[in-house]
Amino acid sequence: MFAPVSKIIAAAVAAAICGWASACVAEVQRVVSLYPCLDAILVSVADREQIAALSYYASDPRSSTVADIAKILPMTYGTAEEVIALKPDLVISSRYAPLKTHEALRRLGVKVETFDVPLSVADSVAQVRSMAAAVNRPQRGEQIVAKIETALAEAAPPPGSQRISALVFQSNGFFAGQGVLIDELLNRAGFMNVAARYQQKQFGIVPLERVIADPPQALLSGVVETGGLTWGDRMVLHPALARGEGRMARANLPEKLLLCGGPVIPQTLAVLADARRRIVEAQQ
Repeated sequence: MFAPVSKIIAAAVAAAICGWASACVAEVQRVVSLYPCLDAILVSVADREQIAALSYYASDPRSSTVADIAKILPMTYGTAEEVIALKPDLVISSRYAPLKTHEALRRLGVKVETFDVPLSVADSVAQVRSMAAAVNRPQRGEQIVAKIETALAEAAPPPGSQRISALVFQSNGFFAGQGVLIDELLNRAGFMNVAARYQQKQFGIVPLERVIADPPQALLSGVVETGGLTWGDRMVLHPALARGEGRMARANLPEKLLLCGGPVIPQTLAVLADARRRIVEAQQ
């Protein structure tokens, strides 16, 4: 029986990309992801039967945007022994994951491709394309890129709009600074990340007293989960912050939208754009 025309075309595109993408040398049958942000890209670009396992973080709905899908897929804690047992022909991982695991897998003949943490939209788009090429599904990578471009256009504030000064609060008291992906997404959605005025670089802790004494126009933070509160949760719920709400708007920005790029970017931009609209309407 002849293959469908769409699959023939997809294979031809993949073959063309394989001419310059080192990760793409043959049809990839079994892929293991060892890093949460790569999990999100993998489930968006690969066929389900190509995914041998995701990282164990993927099934946590608090930190993963693919938790529902991850629950029906195999997972791994990232040990070399587990990965070898899955018989993958490609492992994708972070450059910052344990080097010994990567070395052990390579010694056993497993192909390992490592990826950086994207610090900009351009970095994230390049990573999506590289991942899609790695699993021989470049057209799906382009579909994600198109969604990102559409989301950027839709989230852009009206021309001439004033930017809203904002801080993005992450778990354990950390605030997202400048030079990271969420910083660019804030800017694209009409906010101005003011972490620098608290002498903060990429990530850092801003004392509660500083936020109260010199509040931004908006504080964006995740929804506090029920159960044991972290130090960061206690800070978000601090009554001193509640008293300052007349000077500082509050908006929800779920933690899982702060951690990764790629297919997560459109979701993050939609939440940021909605938060900005609500803040502007409340100020009028």
